[in-house]
Amino acid sequence: MDINIIYDKNKVLHALRYHFLSRPEIKILLIIVNIFAIISAFLMFFKKITPVAFLLSSFLWIVLMISFWFILPWMVYRKSKTFKEEILLSFLDNGIQLKINQGQAHWEYRKFKYYTESTNFFHLYMDERTFFLIPKDACHHADIDNGLSEVKQILDNKIGKK
Repeated sequence: MDINIIYDKNKVLHALRYHFLSRPEIKILLIIVNIFAIISAFLMFFKKITPVAFLLSSFLWIVLMISFWFILPWMVYRKSKTFKEEILLSFLDNGIQLKINQGQAHWEYRKFKYYTESTNFFHLYMDERTFFLIPKDACHHADIDNGLSEVKQILDNKIGKK
């Protein structure tokens, strides 16, 4: 089964946000910062701290959200050449083959630890920080009636969900 992949910048940025915000360490950090901001709001309301402490916690929350929502996804997108190229992805019996203008690569299915699914993509993880995105839009190929369900079935059988 072959899929022709052309990445949409806005959808890729959304997928990268999903990746960053789904990381356990980032979730814990955001929970701690939110608790700190709520506690500082209560303490400021009861006049136990100055407004400067509340503003500092609010500023910290805003900086973290801007970093994880805008800066990090944009930096990853900008650095990666993959998102700017047209890719022919082939699902073979023994792995996945990628073809681009500069050459090709072959990844055996066992190289992938698991996959997850977001709104617009399948995220194929090689480790906790390295992943490959397959757009769901590309799975709706004209030659394939149920392309999306076929890709999902291949990923379930060969790689497995987290």
